[in-house]
Amino acid sequence: MNCRSEVLEVTVEARQVEEAMLALLHTILLHRSSGKFHYKKEGTYSIGTVGTLDIDCDFIDFTFVRVSSEELDRVISKAVSEFKDALSNTGSDGMGQISLEFYQKKKSRWPFSDECIPWEVWSIKVNVVNLANEQERQICREKVGEKLGEKVINVVEVINRHEYLPKMPTQSEVDNVFDTSLKDVQPYLYKITYQITDCLGTSVSTTVRRLLKDTLSL
Repeated sequence: MNCRSEVLEVTVEARQVEEAMLALLHTILLHRSSGKFHYKKEGTYSIGTVGTLDIDCDFIDFTFVRVSSEELDRVISKAVSEFKDALSNTGSDGMGQISLEFYQKKKSRWPFSDECIPWEVWSIKVNVVNLANEQERQICREKVGEKLGEKVINVVEVINRHEYLPKMPTQSEVDNVFDTSLKDVQPYLYKITYQITDCLGTSVSTTVRRLLKDTLSL
C-alpha cells in the first residue's frame, strides 16, 4: 500500500500557534471521521450522525468547523498544547512540524504485536516569528486568517479526490480501521507526532518582517 503524504506550511506568531494547528487538524479530522457504527448483525449496520461546531479564533481572523465531540477535542488540544509548549521553549522565533498520520492495523500471529500500516500522513510545518508592534500583529492576524482559509480549501480538495480509503470493516475488524474509544464519533485510526527545530533561520524571519513592513507602507 502506498501512503499518501500531504504537506502544509504556515507562518504565525507565537500566540497564534495553537489556534492555527487546531484549525487545520480539526478540519482534516472532520473529513476523516464518521458517526458511530451500530451493528445489527454481521455485515449489517447503521451509522450515527456527526455533530459540528463553529469555532471563532481569538488571535486570528478565522472561523473553523470541528466535530462537536468534546472527547476528540480534548485529545487534539492536548497534543497541540504540547507542541506549542515545545516550540515556545526554543525562544521567540522557532520552527517545527506536527504530523497527523492515519493508519490501519494488520493482525499478527501471537506473540507478535499488530502491524500499523499508514495510508495517509498530513505534515504541517510551522514557522514562528516575533513581531515588533501591534500594527504588525494586526496585519499578521488578517494575513494568517486568509492563509488558513486557503489551506482549508486545499485540505478539502485533497480529501475529495477518489483515492485509497480503508474498506468498511466487518464488526469483528472495526477496531483495525477506526478509533472506537470515543462515545460520540469514530475517526479513522490516527496518531499525532511533532518535531522541533532549535531556531528559525534568520533569512526567513527577516523576509517575514520585511513583507509585513512593505504591506504597512502601501
